[in-house]
Amino acid sequence: MTDGPSLTKGGPEQPLVAYFSMEIGIDPGMPTYAGGLGVLAGDTIRSAADLDIPMVAVTLLHRRGYFYQRLDEQGWQREEPVAWPINDFCHPLSQHVTVEIENRTVRVGAWQIRVRGETGGEVPVYLLDTDLPDNEPWDRTLTDMLYGGDDRYRLCQEVVLGFGGYRLLRALGYNHIRRFHLNEGHAALLVLALLEEKLASRSTEEQVPADLIDAVREQCVFTTHTPVPAGHDQFPQDLARRVLGDRRCLWLDACLQDQSLNMTRLALRGSRFVNGVAMKHGEVSTSLFPGYPIHSITNGVHAVTWAAPSFQLLFDRRLPDWRRDQLSLRYAIGIPVQEIWEAHAVAKQALIDYVNREANAGFDRDVLTIGCARRATAYKRSTLIFHDVDRLVSIAERAGPLQLVFAGKAHPRDHEGKQMIRRIHEMRQTLRDKIGVVYLPNYDITLARLLCAGSDVWLNTPLPPTEASGTSGMKAAINGVPSLSVLDGWWIEGHAEDVTGWSIGNREPGKELDQDLDAVHAAELYRKLDEKILPLFYGERDHFLEIMRHAIALNGGFFNTQRMVLQYLHKAYRLTGDYARRG
Repeated sequence: MTDGPSLTKGGPEQPLVAYFSMEIGIDPGMPTYAGGLGVLAGDTIRSAADLDIPMVAVTLLHRRGYFYQRLDEQGWQREEPVAWPINDFCHPLSQHVTVEIENRTVRVGAWQIRVRGETGGEVPVYLLDTDLPDNEPWDRTLTDMLYGGDDRYRLCQEVVLGFGGYRLLRALGYNHIRRFHLNEGHAALLVLALLEEKLASRSTEEQVPADLIDAVREQCVFTTHTPVPAGHDQFPQDLARRVLGDRRCLWLDACLQDQSLNMTRLALRGSRFVNGVAMKHGEVSTSLFPGYPIHSITNGVHAVTWAAPSFQLLFDRRLPDWRRDQLSLRYAIGIPVQEIWEAHAVAKQALIDYVNREANAGFDRDVLTIGCARRATAYKRSTLIFHDVDRLVSIAERAGPLQLVFAGKAHPRDHEGKQMIRRIHEMRQTLRDKIGVVYLPNYDITLARLLCAGSDVWLNTPLPPTEASGTSGMKAAINGVPSLSVLDGWWIEGHAEDVTGWSIGNREPGKELDQDLDAVHAAELYRKLDEKILPLFYGERDHFLEIMRHAIALNGGFFNTQRMVLQYLHKAYRLTGDYARRG
């Protein structure tokens, strides 16, 4: 196996996209991701391989992962480092490069894994590693923890990703990269690395010529993933100068505002194409960063990865081209609903068995099961369904029994998120013998596959407009699971009332801002459960099955990463001419 570019299909001369992301969910056994951003990155790479698009990806190794989540008897989250066998998944490269951090030289090595697509295409992924004997002890830890440590640790990690990743690709012989895709602002220092290389041939470094900035911008594409201001990395100016050095900071004057370095603004200034991850998110991002044209490419999921085994068998039989052409899921509208229900029953049984084995919950496969698995943080509002517990119990007694399955990690420093997990844990005892409640720890790709496929309804209750896109509901839709969701993110585009699922709230949240949104949305959630979802599930099963079928055809058929990657190819990368000439 070679370290560098494949010599087939045009060799290293072929046009390439270099995809930089702080986290990538490559394999369930590799804890190199924290949540949606990393899982999306993995799905993107898988679809690029399916479509045989020339791409290479760069991330960090994360030897200790994000963290392993345990819940104690009171429901408090405890974090543990993740131990994983790196050699079982990746192989080390012989090439090393160096980066300058705080006026010292840090060596960067890498590991490689190749992601193989359904058509035989491959995308190499390089995982940067500073745990090398020549480095100082602290520097050796820089690629250990995902989103760990303080600001200094995080900024140094971003130096490794941006500068180290770029230099590694050059060392491996990737000399014809046409586009660099910055997946969130963590990769923004790649812009600086490109600029530094171009400046090396110029006599002056104090003022960056406009033509060099334009040349860098022409190479870069930037995807922003959060509409929450706090989600954009910012570092104090004095820290930026200490880590990057005065010379580099001279080039960053326009990105140093209010005595801080804003990584999103650096990526915005250095990219020719910028996009949000849903139509609404593009609008919100434009309001956050006026003066920058921000487009929209709505997220998707890799359908083959997220379809449960029972649905894969069903699609193989009824939609034989679906693995290579995930848009063909739209033809699921012709699959007999009873076959969809039979596939769902198998997926649900797998979830119920897992819940009962791991949580001793006594869940029943015949009871309506609602899944809700998101990062545990305040604005996701996972506890909204418990806003009025008496009303919820009354609905379950009158309209039909309920079971609720929750999962998700809180960031180690997010005390509100940890309180949310604890409250859900407490509700299990409060609602015992009335409504089944369970919180499953250590939410990861493997558990997500069970939850998204085995739930009967997928619940999503973010405070609008804080949902950039959201992809868990898309994963559910691939398996015929309809959403009950606040109209935010992707659901604004995917929602058709009583057709693909059900809405909570208005399409224009501004109309509700003078009200208690928690109370308004909880009331709407209860009404939909009471008047629509439970009566359909228990009394009009054929109608419920029609909604399941439409969820696959309308949502699964569109909200997949094959469609998304093709949109990037045409709108952002603009490599369609080169791509067509390959082979």
